[in-house]
Amino acid sequence: MTFSRRIALLGACTLAAAGLLPAAAVAQPDANWPSKPIKWVVPFPPGGAMDVIARTLGEKAGRTLGQPFVIENRPGAGGNIGADAVAKSPADGYTIMITSIGMATNKALYPRLSYDPVKDFAPISLLAIVPNVLVVNTAKTTDKSVADVIAHAKRDPGKLTYASAGNGTSIHLAGEVFASMAGLNLLHVPYKGSGPAVTDMLGGQVDLMFDSITSARPHILSGKLRALGVTSAKRSATLPGVPTIAEAGVPGYEVSPWFAVFAPAGTPAAIVNKINAALIDAMKQPDTVAKFETIGAEPIGTTPQQLATHLDKELARWGALIKERNIRMD
Repeated sequence: MTFSRRIALLGACTLAAAGLLPAAAVAQPDANWPSKPIKWVVPFPPGGAMDVIARTLGEKAGRTLGQPFVIENRPGAGGNIGADAVAKSPADGYTIMITSIGMATNKALYPRLSYDPVKDFAPISLLAIVPNVLVVNTAKTTDKSVADVIAHAKRDPGKLTYASAGNGTSIHLAGEVFASMAGLNLLHVPYKGSGPAVTDMLGGQVDLMFDSITSARPHILSGKLRALGVTSAKRSATLPGVPTIAEAGVPGYEVSPWFAVFAPAGTPAAIVNKINAALIDAMKQPDTVAKFETIGAEPIGTTPQQLATHLDKELARWGALIKERNIRMD
């Protein structure tokens, strides 16, 4: 079952219904909450899709709740530094964290992880997906479709290179899933971040990349990179003319990098629900949808329980793939 269908089955009407748990199931929050600013930890540097999503939603949710959301960037170790700090923060609703698919992959990638993604956090809401897109250098290759890439890779096994932002990133894992499902031997070339990887893509030093739509889109529009397929289950509104990889030659393929918000474990359910409602209201606003589209993000919005269920499934999926492909960190 695809990501989109799973979320639809979990609650197609979540945005309209504001995604709250039944009132009888939770305690009433402190009448004074929130009485001070809410710290929103972003465990990656400023400027990326995660940071944009947090700042966009935080501004609106802060107005709804009557207290500002203060963004604190805590980058490092694939998001683990920020996650560890939030896991150890007071469970009072004044510290939350936006995180990514790394919440599901890092447990398998880092055997001595300092936190548990399930036990140490209270899920609030799945926020958005930002698909990756398979791109090639327009000037370097004649490959014009996913089928062309597959045929090329089978002609020259082990020679076709694909760049990533580093081992264990969603860009890397999208390539691993592609190679596994298409039966290909591709050569992975990890970089220290998406920026240098894209630079070498533009320079023709590597053949392929499953880059984030956010960073690839300007180069696709300029004609320097050719988009062959998006990694999500359905086409992206940002690149509507680009087929999904499943449509283009690898049936069943789907990698949907996601962003979600969590609080420390033990945060009162009533406070979790208030944050959930404020964020979902922010996601429904037309200017939010328009802003998300500029970075290739699709707003989602779920209940806390739906996010918990999604995380469990993602932990199982990525744990199995990482073991199967023997993926190791640098």
